[in-house]
Amino acid sequence: MTTLHTATPNSPLELRDRLAMERTRLANERTLLAYLRTGMALVIAGFSLINFFRDNVYVWAGVLFVPMGLVIVVVGWLRYRVRARHIEQYVAAADAMA
Repeated sequence: MTTLHTATPNSPLELRDRLAMERTRLANERTLLAYLRTGMALVIAGFSLINFFRDNVYVWAGVLFVPMGLVIVVVGWLRYRVRARHIEQYVAAADAMA
């Protein structure tokens, strides 16, 4: 049975583990993009409701959508930063074990 080679000579993580961490990083970035897309859609929908409709129900819905979209963008960015930090700490801890 053959063993996988490590990514660096003194790293305890095997190549498959390094690739898994890279997939995790990419998944984290995709999740951030989904948060940004959702937030932008809500902001755009909010401004569209405010500008194109004069009925109070639509205007108030638009007024609610804009800050809700901004909050979603901020929450997504914060979650991305926390997850990225955890990923980097895991890789650094695994490299330090060598």
